[in-house]
Amino acid sequence: MMAGTFAGVALTGTGSAVPDTVLTNDDLAEVVETSDEWIKSRTGISARRLLSPAESLTSLAVQAGKQALSSASLAATDLDLILLATSTANDRFGSATQIQHQLGAKWAVAFDLTAACSGFVFGLVTAAQFIRTGTYRNILLIGADVLSHWVDWSDRRSCVLFGDGAGAVVIQAHWEDRLLGFELRSDGSDHHHLNIASRTQPRTLTNDVSIGQQDFMPIAMNGQEVYKFAVRSVPEVIDKALYRSGVSASELDWLLLHQANKRILDAVALRLAIPPKKVISNLENYGNTSAASIPLALDEWVRLGHIQPGHLIAASGFGAGLSWGAAVFRWAI
Repeated sequence: MMAGTFAGVALTGTGSAVPDTVLTNDDLAEVVETSDEWIKSRTGISARRLLSPAESLTSLAVQAGKQALSSASLAATDLDLILLATSTANDRFGSATQIQHQLGAKWAVAFDLTAACSGFVFGLVTAAQFIRTGTYRNILLIGADVLSHWVDWSDRRSCVLFGDGAGAVVIQAHWEDRLLGFELRSDGSDHHHLNIASRTQPRTLTNDVSIGQQDFMPIAMNGQEVYKFAVRSVPEVIDKALYRSGVSASELDWLLLHQANKRILDAVALRLAIPPKKVISNLENYGNTSAASIPLALDEWVRLGHIQPGHLIAASGFGAGLSWGAAVFRWAI
């Protein structure tokens, strides 16, 4: 890439939104047999935010998107593309176009991308390809999920983990490429360890024609297997992304992992020899917000002033699919 060609990629703004309703561990103890000590010691989570019946994934995503645009000093009409990373769209046909309309981004194409908890990293890499080919210059990437709609609230092993939220970043063409490297992986053979499976009920239309009517089951998760997968695969994929970036783990200013479980965050950081002070975490207050977790934490650390221009960040998402990936970038603003 030659200087001045603007074929590089930079993250130039962040935003986030969470529901007002807070569900603490003590509150959960009134729903299932559990306790604050049991949840906190196993997950690191103290509370999570839950969407009210009057709110929607779209409303959260729009709030986060507006903040990110403001942070980047960009108008919605300047956007070329809106990517919504989500597994819980309001509409089975997708929610990105609703967000496009509500933001007033009338010149932007919009579509959903589904990769569960890896969605934000997959979306970041997807956005980068549109910019690097010269197709688009200004992209809004939103990670948003409302997993409370899909939780089995009688299953104490899983219902304690999940919360709702949205995070967003603006990604722009830049003369200097700030996305240094990435690595993406998938393995469908382990899909059964974490999923929201479909359920098909037979229905007879005529004597000769039968069809299936479909709905979905609640979240099903084998926590032990997911933990083993994460602590094995995430350090490896981060190492690959670091190698492609030409930097080492010791050069990182921040490690930004999908906020799944404190034990996973600690184990991955230990395997990479990254000190705890460099690990970004807001898991305690929000729980696992799936595709929202990385941009939600990124926005919080930016607004707190912890992340400064030029800081080197490795981000990694992992989860259902199974899918996992990592990206290494320098913060631009």
